[in-house]
Amino acid sequence: MISRILVANRSEIALRVIRACREMGIWSVAAYSEADRDNLAVELADQAVCIGPPPGRESYLNYQRILAAAQATKCQAIHPGYGFLAENALFAEACEALGLIFIGPPGQVIRKMGDKTMARRLMKDAGLPVVPGSAGDVSDAGQLTREAEKIGFPILIKAAAGGGGRGMRVVHEATQLLPAYQQAVAEAENAFADNRVYLEKFLNDPKHIEVQVLIDQQGHGVHLYERDCSMQRRHQKLIEESPSACLEEAERREICLAALNAVQALGYHSAGTVEFLWDQKQRKYYFMEMNTRIQVEHPVSEMLTGIDLIRLQIEVAAGKNLSFSQEDVHRQGHVIECRINAEDHRRGFRPTPGRITRFTPPGGPGVRVDTACQSNALIPPHYDSLIAKLICWGAGRQQARQRMLRALHEFRIEGVPTTIPVCRWLLKQPEFISGDYSTRFLDQRPDEVANV
Repeated sequence: MISRILVANRSEIALRVIRACREMGIWSVAAYSEADRDNLAVELADQAVCIGPPPGRESYLNYQRILAAAQATKCQAIHPGYGFLAENALFAEACEALGLIFIGPPGQVIRKMGDKTMARRLMKDAGLPVVPGSAGDVSDAGQLTREAEKIGFPILIKAAAGGGGRGMRVVHEATQLLPAYQQAVAEAENAFADNRVYLEKFLNDPKHIEVQVLIDQQGHGVHLYERDCSMQRRHQKLIEESPSACLEEAERREICLAALNAVQALGYHSAGTVEFLWDQKQRKYYFMEMNTRIQVEHPVSEMLTGIDLIRLQIEVAAGKNLSFSQEDVHRQGHVIECRINAEDHRRGFRPTPGRITRFTPPGGPGVRVDTACQSNALIPPHYDSLIAKLICWGAGRQQARQRMLRALHEFRIEGVPTTIPVCRWLLKQPEFISGDYSTRFLDQRPDEVANV
């Protein structure tokens, strides 16, 4: 079994891994930047090592420094968390070359699924329906026009190496096509050092449904049901829940098993998430992308099933078989998660880094808070603005919603604006209460949101 793990990430997810390590009797080493010197994750790790200045490219994205830190602290494995190097095939392969265990899937699988056009082809071959779109990358204006005419407007221009809504543009008519293409290419180059883009049919008012899978190195796998991640702003998730209110049981079984079977066919192991768009009118699902890592919203599945995904990630990376089968995975009740970010919703959810002067998290039955923040903690400007994840369980969706409203009311964060007011407002909207909303709900109501 692994006895020492370097945690190559920061804040909330770093602390989540560190806690799993402590429960498993594994020595944890926190790799941190100078900006995170006083973070709670660094304080609670068994050991900590500074890997560079605040900018990500000089610390959390500098895999040579991370590898050197792992070797210097005699770690056997590296957990990348999410973001940063979690889906970097070169990093995974560099770990393997040095005899370090990368707690995630093989580098070759990360490479295949990280290329969105290749992922579409592979998943289509594995039997999953994909959103109609270009067969591959679009590299010039002539090809752009031909593919757009073939697909039909509205279309979505997407970065081939993308994620998080970057390098993405919606185009409703031909006159917008070239400017949007140029913007997407430039943004993709800046965000991912890869300017390739492809086209997809833009689906009006879809749901965003994702399936959590977990597979060991022997190919035995399970799914932990689906999560509905449709409440978003600018393609960034804000509220997630499970089970989805829009799926019938037969549809749920179909989409979950289809996702698991497709991923097993890839030779995948570790935790992963298969993301779909759900056409509410036609009641059809389409493969969108796969995240070859643990997700921000993994606590939703953990609270729904009682399964510790981080612990099992570590065990699978060490070569251990899953000790249970799909028949042993049961969901109980309903779970809702709200992401609490340092953002000003009155200014288009603009990030608002700064120092938290008061931090009093909620508690009580069915409430979980994943955070590395405390009073006087600093939200640096260099990274994602996530402060905490608030997760609430209820016997049913209504109880989970009411419990979340109570927990949001209790949550006290001062010093920086947060998304708490918007989450409270959303949970009271008739569309959320009924479950009848899409990924465009927030973006279609900028004036209402600004006045919350």
